[in-house]
Amino acid sequence: MAVAELNPAFTKTHLHSSQLSFLSRSVPKHQHCAFPALYRTPQHARISCSVTQQNQVQAPAVQTQEPKSKPDCYGVFCLTYDLKAEEETKSWKKLINVAVSGAAGMISNHLLFKLASGEVFGPDQPIALKLLGSERSIQALEGVAMELEDSLFPLLREVSIGIDPYEVFQDAEWALLIGAKPRGPGMERADLLDINGQIFAAQGKALNAVASRNVKVIVVGNPCNTNALICMKNAPNIPAKNFHALTRLDENRAKCQLALKAGVFYDKVSNVTIWGNHSTTQVPDFLNAKIDGVPVIDVIKDRKWLEEEFTEKVQKRGGVLIQKWGRSSAASTAVSIVDAIRSLVTPTPKGDWFSSGVYTDGNPYGIDEGIVFSMPCRSNGDGNYELVKDVIFDDYLRNRIAKTEAELLAEKRCVAHLTGEGIAVCDLPGDTMLPGEM
Repeated sequence: MAVAELNPAFTKTHLHSSQLSFLSRSVPKHQHCAFPALYRTPQHARISCSVTQQNQVQAPAVQTQEPKSKPDCYGVFCLTYDLKAEEETKSWKKLINVAVSGAAGMISNHLLFKLASGEVFGPDQPIALKLLGSERSIQALEGVAMELEDSLFPLLREVSIGIDPYEVFQDAEWALLIGAKPRGPGMERADLLDINGQIFAAQGKALNAVASRNVKVIVVGNPCNTNALICMKNAPNIPAKNFHALTRLDENRAKCQLALKAGVFYDKVSNVTIWGNHSTTQVPDFLNAKIDGVPVIDVIKDRKWLEEEFTEKVQKRGGVLIQKWGRSSAASTAVSIVDAIRSLVTPTPKGDWFSSGVYTDGNPYGIDEGIVFSMPCRSNGDGNYELVKDVIFDDYLRNRIAKTEAELLAEKRCVAHLTGEGIAVCDLPGDTMLPGEM
C-alpha cells in the first residue's frame, strides 16, 4: 500500500493563496470574499473586497495585521455562502467536515476528488475538506487546493490547509489519516512502529482536543492496525468504536482472486473477511465467503489452492503491482477508502458484511482484547457498525488467526510507551511488512 510522508514536527505556518485570479469570476451579489495575503509577503497585508450590486469589484482596501494562527481557507473557498438561500441547494444536508492527513500525497491525489464530487457521501451532502500536510509539502498542498478550486465541484464548499493537527482537525467529523513515514533502507520494523507511532499519538491527542466528539477515524498510514490503536489510546474522549484500520483493499483483492478462479464477475462474490493485521500474516477467509450465494468451498473445490495460492496472492498483490508498475497502489487504496466509508454510511446488504480493523474489546470470536484487528462488520448506515456473529471456523482458520493475533500483540508491546501501558518491549515475530510499506 502506498504511503505519504508526514513530518512529525507541527510548527505553525501561515498559508496564503498564491493568486487572486478568481476575482474575475462571476460571484452572486449577496456574497463577499476575503482573500489571504500573497504567500511569503513580509508585511502580511490582507486584501479584502466586496461585490457591489452591479457585480463590480471595488478598489481593495489594504490593512496590515498579524498573520492568523489557524489554517487559511484557500482561494474561491474563502467566499461566504448560504446553502439555504439557493433553490438548488436548500434541500442539501448539513455540511460535514472531513480532515485528511498526508493530503499532498499520491493516495490523497485520487481520494480528494472522489470526496469532493459526492461519490462518497452522496449527491446532496456538501463537504468541507481540511487538509493536513507537512512543512515540506506546503507548496504541494497549495497545488492540491488549486486543482480542487479548478474542478468546480458544487458540493465542495470549504477547503483549508495547514500543518498543525490541532488547527486542521477542528470540528472534524471524519478523519482520514493517510500520512505516514515510509520505511527506508535498513530501517528495522520496530523503528518504523516507533516513528509512525509518535505521529499517530500526536494526531490522536489533537483529535481528542478539537475534533467532533463522534468523529469517525480511518487510519491508512502503515502499520495501520497498531497506528490506529495508538491514535485511539491517545484520544480517550472519542469512543474506541469510532477508530478503524483500513483493510478494505485486502478484501477487494481477495474478492477479485476468488472471482477469477470461479470464472465470475466480482460482484457475485460476498461475505469476504480479512482477519487480523494488515501484513503478510493477514487471513483472507474463504471458509465464510460466498459466490452467488453459494459457499466458496462448494464452488472452488481445490482446497490446496484456497489455502496456499489464493492466500499468498492476496498477501503479496501489492508487491506484484510495484514490480509491474514501479509504484505502490495509490489509486486502488483511494478506492478502498471510499468503499470503507460507504460501508459505514450505507446500510449493509442483507446477509453480507465488510472487513475493517476495529477494537477487539467485547468481540465474540475469542480474540484477545485490547488490539485493533480486522473482523467482519455490518452497518445500518449511520456511521456505526456491529460485529458479525454468524461466522464459522475450522482448525485451519483458527490457526491462521492465532498467528496474526500474536503479531498484533507483539506490536502492541513494542509501542507500550505510546499507548500509556508502560515500557516498550519489542519481540516482533519476524518481518511481515507489506511491500508497499518499504
